Amino acid sequence: MSALVRMRIAGFVRGGRALPPLIAVLVVLGVIYGGGASPAAVAYGYSAAALFPVLAWLTKLLLDTEPDVQRRLARLAVGPAREATSGVLAAVVLSLAVCVAAMAAPWLFGGIDTSQALGSGIALGVLAHLLAVPPAVALGALSSRAVTGSVRLGVTVLVVSAVLVVVLGLSGSFAPWLVPPVMATARALNDPAVPPTGTLALLIAWAAAWCAAAYAGYGWLRRARS
Repeated sequence: MSALVRMRIAGFVRGGRALPPLIAVLVVLGVIYGGGASPAAVAYGYSAAALFPVLAWLTKLLLDTEPDVQRRLARLAVGPAREATSGVLAAVVLSLAVCVAAMAAPWLFGGIDTSQALGSGIALGVLAHLLAVPPAVALGALSSRAVTGSVRLGVTVLVVSAVLVVVLGLSGSFAPWLVPPVMATARALNDPAVPPTGTLALLIAWAAAWCAAAYAGYGWLRRARS
């Protein structure tokens, strides 16, 4: 399965499909850190939230790079579960690489205020990005061509879902539990001080439960459409 993961990453990068998400990441980071230094927790919280739709888009592009016939051959070669898992793992690897770059970028431009809770801010920033990656990959996978059957429908699912993550994630939302806690995490990190342990535990449990449901749905849809 590791060979299939490497093959999908190589095809995505060498085929040029990685360029649009890379440009989007640069734009997002430029907007976030172009206004001056911010406490690490605040900056990284907004970074994780802003990167969420980009990572979902990256995942969709990665999974859509492989032709349908090649994907079916891979299912025959390694089995349906391992074929589907390899795509998700490839997206996770690339998403984590983007998050590492996003956390390193502000240090090159003085975008982090080192005078306010630096150590805890970096730790919270790592947590914020780790909470954003799995649901972003799940959203991208659910909007992939292998699930939706067409590029147009996949783009619609991706855009509508990304908008709902923001709208339903706003403070006072009537159903925040329908979306991953991306916006809730950004709000919790809006203060440089460390949030209460209960708040962090709730965010982690919330993200884990949402991802469990999303990946279960992805697995079922892949089996149903294979």
